[in-house]
Order: sequence, then structure tokens, then C-alpha cells
Amino acid sequence: MAELAALWIVRHGESTANVAATEAESAGAELIGLTHRDADVPLSPTGEQQARATGRWLAGLPQRRRPDVAVVSPYLRAVRTAELALDGTGIPVSRDERLRDRELGVLDGLTAHGVARRFPDEAQRRARLGKFYYRPPGGESWTDVALRLRGLLGDLRRDHADRRVLLFGHDALVFLLRYLVEGLTEPELMTLTRRHVIANCSVTGWTADADGRLVPDTFNDVTHLHEQGARPTREDEVHAEPV
Repeated sequence: MAELAALWIVRHGESTANVAATEAESAGAELIGLTHRDADVPLSPTGEQQARATGRWLAGLPQRRRPDVAVVSPYLRAVRTAELALDGTGIPVSRDERLRDRELGVLDGLTAHGVARRFPDEAQRRARLGKFYYRPPGGESWTDVALRLRGLLGDLRRDHADRRVLLFGHDALVFLLRYLVEGLTEPELMTLTRRHVIANCSVTGWTADADGRLVPDTFNDVTHLHEQGARPTREDEVHAEPV
């Protein structure tokens, strides 16, 4: 199968749920206290600033490095990030539900403390199965998300061979794209998740080498936010499942 010329993924800007989750975890609360369903969580004011800064960075790229097409998670925080970042660029945009965030089922809206208190059996099952394979009732495992991303990558390679593709999505997707594109093992992937928190509006990317294979060239990079005067934030999206 033909390969892409380049692939990037930008995590969405800071969301109101990111802020609420951090506050709930710090307070030892069981519930994050969300007022929106996950798909409708908006950006915080800081998140909007990050998205606009990402747009200024994109606008400053030389033409030969700019994305040819963008594909966006249908969740509001990712859609709004893409709208602000791509405004005026002329880059064609489509949405794909395979880029949505990981679904947590019955654990949705709970902190790690809340899961331990309200679903102790699930906390034990997760500890036994491990982060990669554990599927909360009504939700998805990391392998479930990898499966939908694998299908998306196949379609991108078929429809956009030799083109530069920019994705807008969520933190788990950044890790899982590294797993799929670079052929990582489960232990290698889990080591990444323990060592890194994916920053809001960070850029992770791969470029085709001389043999046409995608190789990593940047990971979780927020240099553009510093350069454009936006405050970087590194807040976990999924607080119900500690590393």
C-alpha cells in the first residue's frame, strides 16, 4: 500500500473538562462534575488561545511543509481546535468518528478515587488485565481504539497517498498512533504512557523516509505554543484510569 508523505496529530486545546478533572483529582472528589456529555465538552479560554497559536504556527510553515488535508474528531473540543487552527488556511477538512476519544462506559465522569470507591471490582479487574486490554463496562479498551485507528490509517493511505495529512484528536490517540505507525509493543507503549502526558495542542508527527516509510520526527511538541505566546498545559483527559 502507498504511504503518506507526512502525518501529524494535534491534541485538542485545553477543555473545560480537563480543568474540572484536574480540580476534582486535587480535591479527592469522586466525580469530575461535568455539565456536558463528553462529545460536547468545549474548549477553555486557554484552549482557544492554544488553538489560535497553533493556527499562527501552521500559517507560518513553508508551502512544501503545510498539510494538504485535515481530518478531525467529531467531538466539540477537537472540532473547535481545528476551526481556530485552520482558519484562513484553505486546508480541506473532514470529520471522522474513528478519531473520537476513548469511551469509558460506566467509569465516565469519575476520578480514579471515584472508581476505587464506586467500582472496586472494576478497579481490581483493570489492575489484573492492565491498561492496554482492560475494557470498562459499556466502554472501550485501548485495543478497541487501536482497531478503529488501524482502519482509519488504511483509508488515509489509500485516499491520500503521497500527501501530508493533519489529524486533530485526543491524547490516547497520540499514543496509539505511535503504537500503530512505529510498530511498538504493548510494553513499549505502556512505558510511553507512564513517562509522558500529552500536552494540549501538542504536535506529534511522522515523515516518509527515502524508502517511503513513515518515521517519527516530533513527539508531544509545544514549541510553537511558546513561540506564539500561548501557555502550554499538560492535563490528562482520562482520570478514571491512573497509569
